[in-house]
Amino acid sequence: MTAKPASKAAGVSGGGGVPRHVAIIMDGNGRWAKKRFMPRIAGHRAGVAAVRRAVEAAPRLGIEVLTLYAFSSEDWKRPADEVNDLMGLLKQYLQSEIDELHSNGIRLRFIGDYRHLRADLVEMIEGAAALTAGNRRMTLVLALNYGSQDELARAVSKLIADGVSPDAVTPEAIAARLDTADLPPPDLILRTSGEQRLSNFLLWQGAYAELLFTDVLWPDFDEASLRSAIDAYAQRERRFGGI
Repeated sequence: MTAKPASKAAGVSGGGGVPRHVAIIMDGNGRWAKKRFMPRIAGHRAGVAAVRRAVEAAPRLGIEVLTLYAFSSEDWKRPADEVNDLMGLLKQYLQSEIDELHSNGIRLRFIGDYRHLRADLVEMIEGAAALTAGNRRMTLVLALNYGSQDELARAVSKLIADGVSPDAVTPEAIAARLDTADLPPPDLILRTSGEQRLSNFLLWQGAYAELLFTDVLWPDFDEASLRSAIDAYAQRERRFGGI
């Protein structure tokens, strides 16, 4: 599909071609496994393979920032065994992928209250961020122990700690204290598995993002799925500040 040219009208941007920042709610691992009469952990492992495919495809397609909702602050409510499996997969992913990500010029960023994860994971997360800080080909953002409402509450706490007066509380002052302060807002928020909700993901940052919901379960998501999402985005007429 051919992208529409950008409109010159005030407050309107035409079809944007390739979105600069794509954020994905990776949903459907459990259903993928259930359909195959497999344990949930098998779905999560297949989901890690889909992460690898998405990270490899995104820079080829021109995406500058890819944000993945990896572990939400609500995921602690899952059964303890499943949480332990997810933490193990996260550790395994960082151990196995960090060198290749670094060699491919991928910068790793993390958002969320990840410092409440296990100490060994926190050390690994911060080491990965430091190692790849100078890379510029693409930024991969992993949202860990992330919830948008929690992020906003933490931003308000920073405002108070910084002594910001009520008259100086502006959208810009809040945005500067969010986990994503150094990142562009998402142009496209995509959710897999057919569910149509944001689930406490990038609520502030996604104020003007295009939303796309696909029935594809996350473990089946591949480069063709990502291309299809970009094609759909390219046909939209984006509007900022109006309805």
